[in-house]
Amino acid sequence: MRKIVHIDMDAFYASVEQRDDPRLRGKPVVVAWRGARSVVCAASYEARQFGVRSAMPAVRAERLCPDAIFVAPDFTRYRTASKQVREILLQHTDLVEPLSLDEAYLDVTETKIAFASATAVATAIRAEIFATTSLTASAGIAPNKFLAKIASDWRKPNGQFVIKPGQVEAFLAPLAVARIPGVGKVMDGKLDALGIHTCADLRAFDVRELERRFGRFGQRLHELAYGIDQRAVNPDQPVQSVSAEDTFEHDVPLSEIEPMLRRLAAKTWAATRKTERIGRTVVLKLKTSDFHILTRSHTPPLPPRGEEEFIAIAVSLRERVELPARTRYRLVGVGLSNFRDEHELLPQAELFES
Repeated sequence: MRKIVHIDMDAFYASVEQRDDPRLRGKPVVVAWRGARSVVCAASYEARQFGVRSAMPAVRAERLCPDAIFVAPDFTRYRTASKQVREILLQHTDLVEPLSLDEAYLDVTETKIAFASATAVATAIRAEIFATTSLTASAGIAPNKFLAKIASDWRKPNGQFVIKPGQVEAFLAPLAVARIPGVGKVMDGKLDALGIHTCADLRAFDVRELERRFGRFGQRLHELAYGIDQRAVNPDQPVQSVSAEDTFEHDVPLSEIEPMLRRLAAKTWAATRKTERIGRTVVLKLKTSDFHILTRSHTPPLPPRGEEEFIAIAVSLRERVELPARTRYRLVGVGLSNFRDEHELLPQAELFES
């Protein structure tokens, strides 16, 4: 039986800004570049009371909260604070799996410092984070990663919640399926149409029918409804994808995105040089003026061998966009995914080169 803790910093970027500038404390703070093309990176809890959320267009955030104070992101300071938090986590266990700058899983089944329980470990970590950074964190404690992540959100901000093994099924039964990671608005709508609103409803639904409709994710939903999650905390997560994206100042047609596409592709290629792994799949991401997202990808027989080849593939993916010519786009992104270690690609490379 594992003991998993999920640490989640509270409104991280906004909290760093409020910590470093006393004038912002207690005020609705929105971390975003000001302007019609910007999106919200983070919002303080004071701003969230007005409905402001991350990834929301900045102009909408301004409409929802006219008194919001907009602050430009400063990722150098956020990374510094994140590093301090990471060092605290590693004092307790080497099994730390970062998810982003502001959250991580820990396996505290065995720890470097003796504590009476996983709950006590989480309490100590949160106290150390505050003492070191003056920032608050919330924690979820549970037998697996899925449950720990849900639990960390249960008593935010600056709180923690434990789900004990014997409480799992009763805790999950009334839980809305929308709370399950991976169930977005579209999937939630599909489940709602089937009369599935809670985990109890998921349990009662035929798993074979779930698989028929949703493939592997249907089976995954069935397992999560019972709190089954066998994933281990992985402290050595290999690179899976690298990407860069940007928003246009004004919506543009597909024919005008090439200059930014080339710039982003060059930026992405440079970033991939920081890893020894090799990416195989080139991805083009577009967001239309009405916020519809579409992606196109291509996996060539051999991985792109240079920046120009990578850029050429990214540019060519525009030809696979089938929306009407009048469609306007607000964002473009370029990525490289499907990374493999070099030794995994050698036999295939020899096959194609012979």
